[in-house]
Amino acid sequence: MELISGLPEDIARDCLIRVSYEQFKTVSSVCKRWMKEVELPEFHRLRKSTGHGQKVIVMAQARVEPDWSFGLMKCMIHPAYRLTVYESETCNWMELPLAPSMSSGLPMFCQLAGVGSDLVVMGGWDPETWRVSNSVFIYNLVSATWRRGVDMPGGPRTFFGCVSDQVGMVYVAGGHNDEKMALRSAVVYDVTKDEWAVLPDMAMGRDECKAIFHAGKFHVIGGYYTEKQGRFERSTEAFDVATWQWGQVEDDFLEDGMCPRTCVDGDDEAVYMCKGDDIVTKEGSTWQLIAKLPAELCNITYVATCHGKLLVIGSPGFSQPNIAYNLELKTNTWTRLETPIKFSGHVQSGCYLEI
Repeated sequence: MELISGLPEDIARDCLIRVSYEQFKTVSSVCKRWMKEVELPEFHRLRKSTGHGQKVIVMAQARVEPDWSFGLMKCMIHPAYRLTVYESETCNWMELPLAPSMSSGLPMFCQLAGVGSDLVVMGGWDPETWRVSNSVFIYNLVSATWRRGVDMPGGPRTFFGCVSDQVGMVYVAGGHNDEKMALRSAVVYDVTKDEWAVLPDMAMGRDECKAIFHAGKFHVIGGYYTEKQGRFERSTEAFDVATWQWGQVEDDFLEDGMCPRTCVDGDDEAVYMCKGDDIVTKEGSTWQLIAKLPAELCNITYVATCHGKLLVIGSPGFSQPNIAYNLELKTNTWTRLETPIKFSGHVQSGCYLEI
């Protein structure tokens, strides 16, 4: 059966790779041949290599609804989180459907990771009972379907570091257990096989740490051990996936003991983060100022890199709607993004995918 009647296979395939990922579910329903085609890894590699891959950032974001009871636009932010998507090239925003079991919203403080066309949602607190969950849910952006993964092993874990290698694995480390004890343990999840493996322990417990995958290694940055309770460390340690070992602790990775949540890996092998009113980058052993934050970005809630740009989301003040800016890293120039009011809620976590 031909992909498209009357067209050579290469031309027909060239047509299909141009379809937006939002339409993949519709394309798959046309016929079995099209369904098989869009699910092939080769199809998605071809989309990326020809520049048709769509670069998106998926976020766990608070739901915002207008209240017209007084005839005015008034933002009422409910304690319910949903999945929102920002597409970097078109600057479009959209919402993804939640799993059927998430009728009350995403788990609070859950972590997101992107692997291929799969979005992995891990852990968090049940929004109704506030109990810690080790659940794993996977949403496939091609088929627009959810599936349940094997739970995270090792007992209750929350406020952990989580990151994908963008190939097939999701790494988890640190956080604390149900007794508020900072954890040294780390695990890795194979999304395709739906299997977990235990990594060697870190040198120290790291609660509220940040994880990035940088230069082929799984880095766990900052956090604090049990006795320090909120006094963040400046150190980091990195797990080499090739040798299956942790390297030596780098004591002075951060300039100050601060929450590392804005620390992100760049496409250019650099590391970026917000420090006060500044955007700083680390190349080698020193941090350097590259830009001042826009004046209306006071409370930063989320930072991500996406093909040469730094997305920064924050608000002018407490309980104010969030706004988004892009920093062009080559020129260090800011662009304010149009942020619809329904996408101005607080962001708890997020991840990058190219589909």
